[in-house]
Amino acid sequence: MVAERLKVKNFEAGKLIDEITTLDTQRRHIKSALDTSQAESNRISKQIGLLFREGKKEEADRAKEQTSELKEKIKELQQELSGTESLLSDLVVQLPNIPHGSVPPGNTPGDNKLVREGGSRPALGRDALPHWELARKYDIIDFELGNKITGAGFPVYKGKAAKLQRCLISFFLDEAVNAGYTEIMPPVLVNEDSAFGTGQLPDKEGQMYYVGLDNLYLIPTAEVPLTNIFRNEIIPFDELPRKLTSYTPCFRREAGSYGKDVRGLNRLHQFDKVEIVEIAHPDSSYERLEAMTSYIESLVVKLELPYRIMLLCGGDMSFHASKTYDFEVFSAAQEKWLEVSSVSNFESFQSNRMMLRYREKEGKKINNAHTLNGSALALPRIVAALLENNQTPDGIRIPDVLAGRCGFDIIDS
Repeated sequence: MVAERLKVKNFEAGKLIDEITTLDTQRRHIKSALDTSQAESNRISKQIGLLFREGKKEEADRAKEQTSELKEKIKELQQELSGTESLLSDLVVQLPNIPHGSVPPGNTPGDNKLVREGGSRPALGRDALPHWELARKYDIIDFELGNKITGAGFPVYKGKAAKLQRCLISFFLDEAVNAGYTEIMPPVLVNEDSAFGTGQLPDKEGQMYYVGLDNLYLIPTAEVPLTNIFRNEIIPFDELPRKLTSYTPCFRREAGSYGKDVRGLNRLHQFDKVEIVEIAHPDSSYERLEAMTSYIESLVVKLELPYRIMLLCGGDMSFHASKTYDFEVFSAAQEKWLEVSSVSNFESFQSNRMMLRYREKEGKKINNAHTLNGSALALPRIVAALLENNQTPDGIRIPDVLAGRCGFDIIDS
């Protein structure tokens, strides 16, 4: 079943699963031999004292020799078991999460399924400018200065663009809190256990910035520290779902990215994002996925942006997701759709790695919880679409929902 379902993700798991089951059979045999040897050693050890008390010194000495031999055998078996379990773990973590039954097959973004769309595309004139030209015209984002200070993919926001960033973050956080999410301000550096728990390691190791001296990673998303708050925890049934939100800067190496799709704010190494995370009961996690999707949709509607929601096909999904919806907004000057959010259900994939569990309502039964997260929202492409779609001969109009926060309703100088 696992091998067949993973074909939807274009992952041929048959050979790997055969290796896993073969190695697991070896592990079971070693464990059985170890248990037998330990039981025999315990049995003989109990007899030694009795034999001495009965004056059977020679038999007692032979029994002591047997326990010594068994202890050596036990030591060898323990080492063999440890090595086998380590190899088995290395193989198991190479298996992606199993996609949900509703995930369509496919290889590329072109195979994703349109769920719904909304908003109206603006009718811009032939002289409409892409956001990087608008940024230069109004002197609000300096890509060259960012390149000077750090490198490509690290823009400097100035004046009204800097304030627009701050207002968007505040707007997204306030909306999340009003929707029942608890605001958290987590670290932006995490350890290996945290990165492994959410599935960034070993799959995305090359995409993360690594601080070698301290063996820490800069977070690619607030999903990592937020979800790991519950690592090795047992959540009572009546506390589900747990809903968290956070604003953090995010860092991604984006190795191999090049070409026109990385112009301006389209793809950055450092960017701001507000994240929502939920820990849910398995019976209701897909209801929560739909609720999170509707919530993120409400944000895009309030920003007056044309959007569409796509159900990702297996080949376009992440390693650790079971089902994902992508939000895209239309960038009118570029005449293209820009992804601004992914909202995903990971089922028990992450919780199994990090021992994130819940206690059932009745009795003492403990099970793995389901984890979900979504961008609500990532700022760069939202800003790109806002700048492009709202350009007028008099300047760039600020949506009504933000104008009060920003203290201005147009960027004109």
